[in-house]
Amino acid sequence: MISESDRFHHVSGPTAHSPYLERMKKIGFLSFGHWSPSPQSATRSAQDVLLQSIDLALAAEELGADGAYYRVHHFAQQLASPFPLLAAVGARTSRIEIGTGVIDMRYENPFYMVEDAGSADLISGGRLQLGISRGSPEQVVDGWRHFGYGPAQGETDADMGRRHAEVFLHLLKGQGFAKPNPRPMFPNPPGLLRLEPHSAGLRDRIWWGSASNATAIWAAQQGMNLQSSTLKADESGEPFHVQQARQIRAYREAWATAGHDHSPRVSVSRSIFALTTDQDRAYFGRDDSQDQVGIIDNMRAVFGRSYAAEPEKLIEQLRADEAIAEADTLLLTVPNQLGVDYNAHVIENILRHIAPALGWR
Repeated sequence: MISESDRFHHVSGPTAHSPYLERMKKIGFLSFGHWSPSPQSATRSAQDVLLQSIDLALAAEELGADGAYYRVHHFAQQLASPFPLLAAVGARTSRIEIGTGVIDMRYENPFYMVEDAGSADLISGGRLQLGISRGSPEQVVDGWRHFGYGPAQGETDADMGRRHAEVFLHLLKGQGFAKPNPRPMFPNPPGLLRLEPHSAGLRDRIWWGSASNATAIWAAQQGMNLQSSTLKADESGEPFHVQQARQIRAYREAWATAGHDHSPRVSVSRSIFALTTDQDRAYFGRDDSQDQVGIIDNMRAVFGRSYAAEPEKLIEQLRADEAIAEADTLLLTVPNQLGVDYNAHVIENILRHIAPALGWR
């Protein structure tokens, strides 16, 4: 892991007086894995999405990207059960990080999940970066109930998700807890038994997807890395990137106070398109989005803008994004229905035209 002194450097030129320091970045992609039978879609079935998700990870690794991340949504024509896909990507690639952004813990059996995660991590050689959270708005009412879960008395569904997460984190430590059968089918090692397969080090590669300052602080106290997405609870009325940067700083302060023995990681997700071809301009040339405020799960939330511009203009826009500057990992949300080749082009544009100019690489 690189040191804090290696991670920071001053930006030269017109940004030398910026109030914050740039950080070197790990850069990956985040796919929601949509499919649609529309003739305009390159992913017309679940099989298309799954196979193209593997192909895009291979292409991203070849381009020099650092991560392949996948969203998880239930009851939707999008990627859902992540571990078969993560294992397949891990088996086909050799260097790139593989992860989720995020798994809804309200739906998860933490015990079975430890086995799945351990298997996927071992197949990949320890490259799993697993993003989890209490979840997002759903396609169905209380969908977790169909999976056999419900809040305990006095709990909310969010409380249940965090409880599942705490059990998951504890089990990942690999400590024995189950009394062995005195007449087992196979010989047991001495002492209490743990879940297998155990992957050492995975516990330090769990991320929490947070939409508020309070849950970011909770994630730091639990020793999880932080994933901050393209929406956040509107806690001050300030621009999205300013609030998100404040959330990240609060997280880092809480981490330091907790006294963990390793450095945390923080990711932000953005839709970023460098317009370098006529095809880029046709798809995204009219994108002039700004922050938006809305209500999500009875919470007032601010939704971050997307970025689409010619490289020189895009560099200046991104230079002003305080949250990107605070983070060490940037996840590029990709329009997966446009196909592997186009999304590889989107990633390559950022790696070639944008990242070096901003000191991210």
